[in-house]
Amino acid sequence: MLSENDFVAIEKFKVKPGKVIRLKDFPTGYEGKSLNKSEAGDLLESGLAHLSEVQDKLYAQNQYSVLIILQAMDASGKDSAVKHIMSGFNPLGVKVYSFKAPTPQELDHHYLWRHIVALPGRGEIAIHNRSHYENVLVTRVHPEYIMKEQLPGIDTVAKIDEKFWDSRFKQINRFEENISENGTIILKFFLNLSKDEQKKRFLERIDDPEKHWKFAFGDLLERAHWDEYQFAYEEAINATSTKYAPWYIIPADDKWYTRLAIAGVIYKQFKALAIDYPKITDAQRAELMKGREMLMNER
Repeated sequence: MLSENDFVAIEKFKVKPGKVIRLKDFPTGYEGKSLNKSEAGDLLESGLAHLSEVQDKLYAQNQYSVLIILQAMDASGKDSAVKHIMSGFNPLGVKVYSFKAPTPQELDHHYLWRHIVALPGRGEIAIHNRSHYENVLVTRVHPEYIMKEQLPGIDTVAKIDEKFWDSRFKQINRFEENISENGTIILKFFLNLSKDEQKKRFLERIDDPEKHWKFAFGDLLERAHWDEYQFAYEEAINATSTKYAPWYIIPADDKWYTRLAIAGVIYKQFKALAIDYPKITDAQRAELMKGREMLMNER
């Protein structure tokens, strides 16, 4: 996987609890000199093999679950990151959810409901491509969406104030603390894309016929709210990067490094858990020997 030096580099993207960050202080591209795209591809392939081995132990132990959250501006490479990271996992133990605008049924429940039912079971990994954080990101830029939730006491957009958002951040922290205490490892990634790189990727989608299907005019309209989204992300990250559910701000201008960094963080977290195959009891060992004897004596 990554070397110890690389792990140190990854740690600088972790937002420490209580630290107030500005996204402009974090790089959007790879700034190191020790890697190139080709070498990173080889490292990622090797690292994914390690992830597969650790996932097998996670599944066998059946104590922990893992929730991986990916948040980013449009065209940041979330889908391709999921695709590459998924290639290192056994699909039987991984579920991927891409959350869109809530349906009428989902709006009839509290905003965390659809995310709770998508949580991983013990021994499983769930990847949430967009997540419950949409409820303090998109809705913060477009507070009129909150009105669809039919919340008691919120009958005008004017009542969606700083106190409202502070309350919602606290709700999210309680939710994450609860599932963490019950065995869910939470890893949250913000893919930090520059505005110039987003423009470049949007133009590629327009100019390349094979990428036309990726372009959505609505994404371009959201780009006009870039500064508002940057503020919303900063507020959310500052309020919800905790010891039990830290945020990692990953450079997203170079997709090859984005994938490698995310895989490195996941692997390091797995390694810290010291997960291993469960030890069998004397009774189970006796059954194994009995089963072996029966098989060897078959005619």
